[in-house]
Amino acid sequence: MKKWVSVLSVAGLGLTLAGCGEDKPDLTITSFTDELQGPIDKFEEINDVTVELQIIPTADYRQTMQPTLESGDGAPDIFTGEIAYMQQWLNADYWTDLSAEPYNVTEWEDEYVDYVYDLGKDEDGNVRAMSWQTTPGGIYYRRSIAKEVLGTDDPKEVGAMMSNMDDLFEVGAKMKEAGYALFPDEGSISKFTSFATGGSDPQPWVNEDNELVVTDERLSYFDYAKTLRDEQYTALAPAWSPSWYESFNGPINYNMGWEELEGEAATAAEAEANSQIEVFSVALPTWALDAVFKQSSNANAGDWAVTNGPSSYFEGGTWLGVYEGSENKDLAFKFVEMMVHDEEFLTERALETGDVLSYKPVTEAIKDDMSDDFLGGQNHYEFFLEEAEKIDANVVTPYDQQLNELFGTQVGAYVEGEISKEEGVQEFYNQVNNAFPDIVTPDEK
Repeated sequence: MKKWVSVLSVAGLGLTLAGCGEDKPDLTITSFTDELQGPIDKFEEINDVTVELQIIPTADYRQTMQPTLESGDGAPDIFTGEIAYMQQWLNADYWTDLSAEPYNVTEWEDEYVDYVYDLGKDEDGNVRAMSWQTTPGGIYYRRSIAKEVLGTDDPKEVGAMMSNMDDLFEVGAKMKEAGYALFPDEGSISKFTSFATGGSDPQPWVNEDNELVVTDERLSYFDYAKTLRDEQYTALAPAWSPSWYESFNGPINYNMGWEELEGEAATAAEAEANSQIEVFSVALPTWALDAVFKQSSNANAGDWAVTNGPSSYFEGGTWLGVYEGSENKDLAFKFVEMMVHDEEFLTERALETGDVLSYKPVTEAIKDDMSDDFLGGQNHYEFFLEEAEKIDANVVTPYDQQLNELFGTQVGAYVEGEISKEEGVQEFYNQVNNAFPDIVTPDEK
């Protein structure tokens, strides 16, 4: 998953076509980010072909692609999918079965991180899509701030200070006292509570009996997010907003919500609100290193590192496959093969971008000597590959994206003081019932 807001500027509200001429291209690829443009350039050069990249903004991708894939009208030869919704596409046979002749990708199975390979299978066990990356998460933090406030910038030592929720909030208090924000906004804490793919005991949002799984840990997102806001441990920079991106480069203006105060208190608060604050850390997965930080945090290159939070989690990832109705399947598979199985290409990509690969022959070859200048020379492979071993693909459901959004909206309303926690939980159940009538919510049992 690449939740790149930058795609919106690249693609506007429609399709952005890269590298297309007047004649019909040899191959068309549709995706929700521009991350494939570099590989496409290389593929064109090697194979003397023309490839058209169609980019649909992330927010519109699923809704735009669904009717196209269903009808076949204007469908691409290759299209990508994200972990949050691609199970529905896998089982709709939109992607070609790559387990079958002449592709035989089942012969590659042992060469990939287990969960990445497994998530590309349909309900019958046929491989329909593959990914070159693995996407465990961590907490990216500023080394200089860590050294100033915590006395060390060493990833393992900093991680030990944030290995549970109580300790994490203690770090938040120290950051506030020193004039820093722990996180850009309250969303970072969700990775360690509400995500189906996170928390100390990850559970699917919907179990085998089609029941909504709402654990105490998941509900704790309400409480932890409210504490972050009330204690002023964040910079009020919502995820993927311009201020969120700006926070990775240096101090940003912030408003701590003093608008309801009056008199002298309001005057003092206004001065505070118009001041600036610098953000210490943010919780994001592997792909953020290249897709977020290296694209938007050049001012602080080398001052970052990544470590653990209170619990492991994973998020997103980009899978790609060949459209079942493609008339260029051989050429299309050749591109897929380069993206996920070409050792020379993948080695170059990992060293250039820092992307953490799912293809084990390459990760085994480079993991011991991996070093990323953006992370102050840290070997992030050492951390992320260990985290990848903890991922269980069984917690992923087709409902995750929508349920996370519905749940997060209610948590946000609670944090803003618009509703009580009880009202937020009940409204979440109401919205789940409306969106997915077949799912049994706890209040219906």
